[in-house]
Parts: sequence; structure tokens; C-alpha cells
Amino acid sequence: MNINESAENYLETILILSKRLPVVRSVDIANELGFKKSSVSIAMKHLREDHHITVSDAGFITLTESGRAIAEMIFERHELISDWLIRMGVSKETALEDACKMEHVISAESFEAIKKFIAE
Repeated sequence: MNINESAENYLETILILSKRLPVVRSVDIANELGFKKSSVSIAMKHLREDHHITVSDAGFITLTESGRAIAEMIFERHELISDWLIRMGVSKETALEDACKMEHVISAESFEAIKKFIAE
């Protein structure tokens, strides 16, 4: 799964929005991230070409199996890392910001070790 940080953020956002909204559209993603709709449209084109999403004729965006796998991996990392930082005394705002950066660069091996350590 070789995918850039920006694409991971878009996929994670689609996953989060799909839990809150009946359907996800480019405008929803733009509003959530504070991006221009044109920028989101270009990103959705790339994600569609890479087979990470499908877009219906009505403009509804759905994660494919590969897109969902990436989104869930990033979301799990974000949730666990931010919660861990907060429990260690980091302010919520800083923990969420740092988790957003760390979730993209941490190796699978290190993340699994952190998960195991926290569970003990």
C-alpha cells in the first residue's frame, strides 16, 4: 500500500464522514477539511483512478475495499496515538495535531508494538 499522506487524509476523512452522513460528496469533504472544492475534485479523481473510491453518477463517494483498508488503518492509528498522548498528559489539541502527523510516518512494526504495550 504505497500512498501519500494527502491521499491517506482524504480516505480517512471519507471514512469519518461516512459514519456521520448518509452519503459523502466532494463538497462535504471540502467543508470538513476547509479546502476548495476544486482541490478536492482533483484528489477524488486520483483516488478514483487508483481504485480507492468509487463515485456514483449522483456524486456520492464510496470507499473501495483498498480505500477502506487504508482509511481504517490511518483512523486506528489516529485514535490510538491521540488517546495515548492525552492519557500521558498532552493537551487534547496538541495530541490530535501530533497524532495527525505521526499516523502517516510510523511503521507498522512500531505501531503494533505501541498497541501491544498499551494493552498490557
